Amino acid sequence: MSCIQTIQDYGLRSLGFGERLLPKTDFTLCEQFTLIGSGMIWNVYFGAMALATGFFLATALAVGKASTNKWLRKPSEWFIFLFRGSPLFIQFFFAYFFFLSLKKTYPMFDALTSAWLGALIVLFLNTAAYSGEIFYGALRSIPKGDIEAADAYGMSGWSRFRRIVWPTMLRLAWPAYTNEAIFLFHATTLVFFSAFPAWQQRGDALYYASYFADKTFNPFIPYPILAFYFILLTLVIVWGFGMINKRLNRHLPAERKAKMRFRLNLAR
Repeated sequence: MSCIQTIQDYGLRSLGFGERLLPKTDFTLCEQFTLIGSGMIWNVYFGAMALATGFFLATALAVGKASTNKWLRKPSEWFIFLFRGSPLFIQFFFAYFFFLSLKKTYPMFDALTSAWLGALIVLFLNTAAYSGEIFYGALRSIPKGDIEAADAYGMSGWSRFRRIVWPTMLRLAWPAYTNEAIFLFHATTLVFFSAFPAWQQRGDALYYASYFADKTFNPFIPYPILAFYFILLTLVIVWGFGMINKRLNRHLPAERKAKMRFRLNLAR
């Protein structure tokens, strides 16, 4: 079988298209690259959806934590503390068994026990908590002169937040938020180890890498391929977020623009 035929058969297998059965013996390098790359579709889905939805909740949490109203501040503080203080792996298991008990009582919640929705909710809540703390720190770091200038122009309430506070918060928080985005995409590999089942063996990239490692008893081919895909994904994230960072800082002199620096997080 040619490599082109392999890509046609297995390129979209993780989405349910193409060849249904996995290869059993005589695995080629092309098959491993193709199937692991196919599984990366789910990792990108988990990361992109959690990041896009968690961004808005993170903004609300940051504003709530910075509020003088205790009914807004306390729930935001405890939400952030709960999800930052507990391991993501434990959150996956707790959420799965909670959704499972909910499904037994109310069958309409059946989708929550599937990885495509249940695991996504966990990642969404987790990244919202971490990003909310990043945005909160940026809110506290906004120069008072910016606020005073907005007041001098007669801005207040929503107008001041939309035109002054929120853009400045994003500009200050963006480098740290980029690191959070990178970590989130890496954390999608934990879905494989969680209790959320992959639908009809259509798993993520780690599912296929583990399959080849188990069948060949050689982890030194599939796992480096998996790492290669995540390195490429990280480079895309750094490039994309770097472009946004330039956009956010376009009005500043060159010497004052925040620099994007990629830093390896060995532990979180």
